[in-house]
Amino acid sequence: MKKNPLLLLVVALFSNATAQALPLNVDTRIEAVMPKVVEWRRDFHQHPELSNQEFRTAKIIADHLRALGMEVETEVAHTGVVGTLRGGNGPVVALRADMDGLPVTELVDLPFASKAKGVYQGKEVGVMHACGHDNHVAILMGVAEVLAGLGDELPGTVKFIFQPAEEGTPDGSVGGAELMLMEGAFTNPKPDVVFGLHVFPFPVGTVATRPEGLMASSDRYQITINGKQTHGAVPWAGVDPIVTASQVVLGLQTIISRQLDATLTPSIVTVGRIEGGVRNNIIPESVELEGTIRTFDAATRTDIHKRIRRTATSIAEAAGATADVVIDRGYGVTRNDPDLLRQMSSTLETVAGDGFIEATQTTTAEDFSYFANEVPGLFLFLGVASDDPTLVHPNHSPRFYADERALPVGVKALTSLTLDYMLAK
Repeated sequence: MKKNPLLLLVVALFSNATAQALPLNVDTRIEAVMPKVVEWRRDFHQHPELSNQEFRTAKIIADHLRALGMEVETEVAHTGVVGTLRGGNGPVVALRADMDGLPVTELVDLPFASKAKGVYQGKEVGVMHACGHDNHVAILMGVAEVLAGLGDELPGTVKFIFQPAEEGTPDGSVGGAELMLMEGAFTNPKPDVVFGLHVFPFPVGTVATRPEGLMASSDRYQITINGKQTHGAVPWAGVDPIVTASQVVLGLQTIISRQLDATLTPSIVTVGRIEGGVRNNIIPESVELEGTIRTFDAATRTDIHKRIRRTATSIAEAAGATADVVIDRGYGVTRNDPDLLRQMSSTLETVAGDGFIEATQTTTAEDFSYFANEVPGLFLFLGVASDDPTLVHPNHSPRFYADERALPVGVKALTSLTLDYMLAK
């Protein structure tokens, strides 16, 4: 893949600002820790844990950080771990990795494939690191060992944030990054910046990012259409919520396709669930719709919320029904601070070479956004796609496969970002 000209220009403009000589042969230290990183990653992959159940993972992390001499807090936001590595009087850098797996049964033929089981919403399910968080944890543990090994040569302080429940809490309660912040993860001391990454099916070793919005906000909506139950043979005696709900589904699609300016910003309204009725000859009393909203700016987000309410209530009223609309605001836009990206672009160029590219916006969402709303943040995509196309599958697939050749790139990226940021101050 060729580098984007925009990023080439950025690198040229800022190469002198951040291209610092890393202390104490960091490359050698990274090379030395990689066998452990691979071992950790395979262990976590074989033993994934669901959101807020990352007990084994958290213990391994906490034991490792303590062995490195860090101040360690556990049970932050239930199972989160925060390690603080204090060095010189320079900046405070936060590094974040998420820990949770998904309720997915693995179909990848690996000697360390997951056979784990868990309970999700009352049902026994397979558990898999289908979004690659095993890689994130192993990478950050490796970074911790490299930076701790610098001793007095570390120019500033690093906060290692190992976060639970990025995939969301099963009951919809506050969790993950938001709860970690509420419980003080960014205090004593408060970071100046935060860096993070996520594996993605780009060519292995690629590092991709962009200024401003990288990943979308994510909101959940639920619409209940209330009609009047009656016999299926006499529909005129009631109000059919199934027909009305069907019209609402179609009406919601026109918000994006016919009401919003398609040239301005990507937006999505998806209906993911429709449920109502108990048997073939009864028109039910109500029908529920549920879906997701994805946007990249606050004004569009608010506008779509209003249009969903208006569409559902108007269609229901026209049919003689009513509509109850509940919209739960979820993760915000994952936004990269443009000044921070400009400052650190030469570092990423050094790490990835021609594999440093400008990412397109993605309508998936990430609660790293909470951290990046507190302090300037920079979030990266790390390419883990195999050269074998039969092994390339999207995140959340039971066949998702991460090529381990990307692991040293991830360790070097976070290590170099941390040290170059500190040395530039």
